[in-house]
Amino acid sequence: MNKILLVLLALVLTLPVQAKKKNNYDLTVKINHGRDTMLLLGHYYGKGNRVIDTAYLDKKGLFHFSSDKQKLPEGLCFFANARGNYVEFVVYGEKPFFHFETNEKDWTAHMTTKGSAQNELFFNFHRQQSAIIHQIDSLSTRMDSAAFVTYRNSQYRRLDSLRLNIIETHPESFLSIMMTCTKDVYPPEYDSQGNKLTDRQRREYYLDHYFDNIPLENNAIIYTPEKVFSDRVMNYFDNILKYASPEVIISHIDPLLQRAKNSPNIFQYLVINLTQKYLQSNIMVYDQIYVHMVKNYFASDLNFWSSPSSIEKESMRAAKWERLLIGKEAPELVLYDTLRVPHSLHAMPSKWKLLVFWSPSCGHCKHVIPTVYEVFEKYRDQYDIAAFTILSEPDDKTRQEWKEFLKKHNMNHPAWLSLDGGEANVDWHDVYDITSTPQIYLIDENNIIQAKKLGEGNIEDIIKGICGEGL
Repeated sequence: MNKILLVLLALVLTLPVQAKKKNNYDLTVKINHGRDTMLLLGHYYGKGNRVIDTAYLDKKGLFHFSSDKQKLPEGLCFFANARGNYVEFVVYGEKPFFHFETNEKDWTAHMTTKGSAQNELFFNFHRQQSAIIHQIDSLSTRMDSAAFVTYRNSQYRRLDSLRLNIIETHPESFLSIMMTCTKDVYPPEYDSQGNKLTDRQRREYYLDHYFDNIPLENNAIIYTPEKVFSDRVMNYFDNILKYASPEVIISHIDPLLQRAKNSPNIFQYLVINLTQKYLQSNIMVYDQIYVHMVKNYFASDLNFWSSPSSIEKESMRAAKWERLLIGKEAPELVLYDTLRVPHSLHAMPSKWKLLVFWSPSCGHCKHVIPTVYEVFEKYRDQYDIAAFTILSEPDDKTRQEWKEFLKKHNMNHPAWLSLDGGEANVDWHDVYDITSTPQIYLIDENNIIQAKKLGEGNIEDIIKGICGEGL
C-alpha cells in the first residue's frame, strides 16, 4: 500500500513539470517594487516589433507567460509595460523556460535570470556597458574638455575591447552574432600579390563583401532590432548602391537571395522589401529590377507566403512593365483629336515623341503639364519633337475642362496633339498600366522607349541629354 502511495505521490509531483514541457515557452518575470499589473511579451521583426502575449501580476508577484500553441522565434525578445519601459532578452539555442527577476529602478541593470546561459551573458555584458557609459556621463561636467575627450575615447576603446572579447570567447552566442552583424567591412589596401588596390577595386571589394559579417543563413537575425539587420540591408540598396545601374543592382541582389534561400523568414523579408522598393522607385530604369524580382522570386516556387491571387496580380503588373522597359517598342496607340481625326503614335513623323497621359481633374497634372508644354515649345524645333497627349479621364465634364485648359494655356501648336482617350485601338489604361497621372514617356523615331517617369523636375535635362545626344 505504501509503495502505491509513493508512486502516486511521485506522479502528482511530476505533473507540473510535464505540463510545462508541453509548452512552447514558459517564462516568469518578477519585478521587485514594481507598479505594473500587466506586462507584454514580444519580439523584433525587421524594422518593427510584434507583441504576442500578455500576462497579469499574480498573487505571488509574478508575471507568467506560457503557450502550447504559438512559439517564440529565436532572436531578441522583450518584456514591456504600458508606460513604455522594456527589457530585452535572448531566445537562442535554449528552450525558452526561463525565470527573470529585476528591480523597478532599472530593469536591465538589475536583471538576473535562471535557466539561460545566453541571457546571463547578455545581461552581464549590458551591466558592464552601462557602468562604463554611466562613468563617462558622470565625468562629462567635472573634467575640462580636452581631458574629457581623452578619457571618453579611452572608455570607448574599453567598450570595443569588451565587445571584441564577447565575439572571441563566445562566438556561438546570439550576443556575439548580433555584435558581428554590426561590424563594418574594411577593404584591404593591397591584393594577395602585394599590389596596391585602386579606389575602384576597393569599392568593388566593399560591395562584394558588405554582407560577410551578416549570417543570412541564420533565421534568427531577422528577429533583431533594425540597427542589427534591416537598416544595414536597406543602407546597402538605398545608399551604397544608389544610382547604380539595374544590371549592377541585380548582380548583387541574386547572390544575396541565394544565400538567404534556406532561411525562410529572411528570404521572405528581402523579397518583399526589395520588390516594393523598386516598384515604388522614381528612377526610370529601375523598373527592370522590379520585373526581375517578380519573375525570379515573387512569382516563383520559393514564394510560400503570398496567396495565388496576390502572385497573379504582381505577375500581371510585371508583365506589363516588362513590355514598357527602356529600350522596348512603345505599344501602338490610335486615338482621335477634338475634331474626330484619328492619329497614330507610331506614324508620327517627328524624330522624338512625348507620350503624355494626363487630365485637368488631376491637381498635379494642372501644375506639371503647362511646364511640359513650355519645355516642348523650347526644344520642339531644335530637336524635332512632337507630343502625343491623351486625356486620361474622358467623361463629358472632364472633356469640357480639358478644352478650357488647353485654351487657357495656349496649347494649340499642331505638333502638340491633344487626343481624347475615350476611344482607342487598345485599352491604353491596361497596356500602359496607367494607374495615376501624369505619365510621360520619351520615344524615338523608331518608337523605342528612351525615357519614362518624366516630370517638371527632370524633363528638360532628360530631353537635352537624350535628344541632344541624338543630333
